[in-house]
Amino acid sequence: MRIIGIAASLHAGSFVNRLLTAVGRELPPGVRFGCWRHLAEVPPYVPGPPPEPVAGLLRSLDEADGLVLTAPEHSLLPAELTHTLGWLSAFGALAGKHAAVMSASARACGAMWAQAELYKELSAAGAVVMGGELVLSPVCPHFDEKGRLVACYLRDQVLDVIRQLCPVSVGQPVFGDSARREPAFSA
Repeated sequence: MRIIGIAASLHAGSFVNRLLTAVGRELPPGVRFGCWRHLAEVPPYVPGPPPEPVAGLLRSLDEADGLVLTAPEHSLLPAELTHTLGWLSAFGALAGKHAAVMSASARACGAMWAQAELYKELSAAGAVVMGGELVLSPVCPHFDEKGRLVACYLRDQVLDVIRQLCPVSVGQPVFGDSARREPAFSA
């Protein structure tokens, strides 16, 4: 199984980027994971051939079994993510694709609003959408020095979303070997 991750933030050290990397470490054995980090390079959709960053993502998604998106708490999606989803929708890249969405916020309503926007965009593009709204206390540590999830309640919520995206077959190892690996490929 192969999963592509996209963080809806242009800031490398942002919470949603760190969350996406941590999600990749929580995937079950045998799942290959790669983060697509070209969001800032995507122009608004216009009919015609896709620009190279989008063409690369289209190729990666064609070979992938699923997609994980992490988004900030804002009720409006970042313009770059909206542009990217517009391109993917126009080329039918999300039709039937499983997409897990995680939005994080210190307030429940912020995560809920971001989640609703992503669900709407992805569903309109034909994706099979699943996910969770992660409510985070700004005073709690969420990651260790290696970027792994340490907050048990957050890790449990992330694992619930991963189980929806990558159901474990009988006899397979359990989820959550967070010390296991780095992302397996570059999208």
